[in-house]
Amino acid sequence: MPQLGESIFEGTITKWLKAIGDTVAIDEPLFEISTDKVDAEIPSPVAGILAEIRFPEGATIEVNTVVAVIGDAGTKVTAPVPAATATALQTSGSAKSSLRETAPPVVAQAPGGRIRSSPLARRIAKEHGLELGRITGTGGEGRITKEDVLRAASSASAHQPVQKAALPPVVATQVPQAPQELASLPADPVPLTRMRAIIAERMLESRRISPHVHTVYKVDMTRIARLREQRKAAFDARNGVKLTFMPFIAAAAVAALRRCPIVNASLESSAQGLAIRYHRSIDLGIAVALDWGLIVPVIRHAEQRSFADLAHSIADLALRARSKKLSPDEVGGSTFTLTNAGAFGGEFGMPIINQPESAILAVGGLRKEPAVLTDAEGNDTIAIRSMQYFCLGFDHRLIDGADGGKFMLEFKKTLESWSQEIG
Repeated sequence: MPQLGESIFEGTITKWLKAIGDTVAIDEPLFEISTDKVDAEIPSPVAGILAEIRFPEGATIEVNTVVAVIGDAGTKVTAPVPAATATALQTSGSAKSSLRETAPPVVAQAPGGRIRSSPLARRIAKEHGLELGRITGTGGEGRITKEDVLRAASSASAHQPVQKAALPPVVATQVPQAPQELASLPADPVPLTRMRAIIAERMLESRRISPHVHTVYKVDMTRIARLREQRKAAFDARNGVKLTFMPFIAAAAVAALRRCPIVNASLESSAQGLAIRYHRSIDLGIAVALDWGLIVPVIRHAEQRSFADLAHSIADLALRARSKKLSPDEVGGSTFTLTNAGAFGGEFGMPIINQPESAILAVGGLRKEPAVLTDAEGNDTIAIRSMQYFCLGFDHRLIDGADGGKFMLEFKKTLESWSQEIG
């Protein structure tokens, strides 16, 4: 178990990417871990044969603990597969069929002699007339899963003569069956993943610490939308990254933070009580939604980055966050965060502050709508404009409404009168 950062002392194995007997190349991903800072794929330090897995998926292990053994390339694996590795064989997708055939049946006994299995697995077994005690469990601690029962049922049906099934008697009323997508959901409570538990704890902590205030501004993004449409092909060709709206938003936020440093500050405890920490760099957090949670990688010294550099950093961090390639140094330590609440069509979101920051900006959905425009002589016209809502959430202990308003006005002005070179 590697030490991925000075403050990380343990990690949870979330997935084995290789199975017993698999050939492993040096630097090839071996397993995935989750820590309180980052999810990551762990590469193999050597090449050889995966001869032993000592801890199953879901186990939380201290750093520097041996979790697997890799033998020489010629190593012949003859030992039975331990029960602890059954989950790895089921989920890795690369387990060899010969290993499954030689593995001894794993039947997990709960206190009182009850076989560990899900209610759905028990129901399917009953419908097929199967005894749970004769089914090999591949779930955690040998738990029998739905897939185990279906596999056993398929094997049993292959050795039975085909018979015509008698038609069931017609009844006046029948209990409606749950839709397939609902029936396949777990019947038992599912424990939180490590990442989900950390998110829950930190969101609750943030609400307890900071008196949240939110202010919402509507920004005319028509100039940005037209510029992006005109330049996106050339930008992609020149910089190797797609031109999205996020670099414009990030650059405008950085410009506003330089003019309103209190929004980039944070509160700290001191001998005299609370004190203001003014950060001399803008370390911009970019919230990235994952299938398994949320993570906030950081663009360090964003105030020193060019537009093209911001665009590349945003795309790179998001890609590596989703593929579990981030290092702990790239997560945490931000001074201000952007979160895209409009990615799924929302008008705007009211975000929770990412502690110990004092403010967070939620990006709403971009829509075309009619707007009243006033010319220099005071004449009003109605035109179709690209409009977008932005919501600033801030800690009212440190940032007053006037400070929040000044920040948002600077942010809005930068976007509506965009004049920066995008490269």
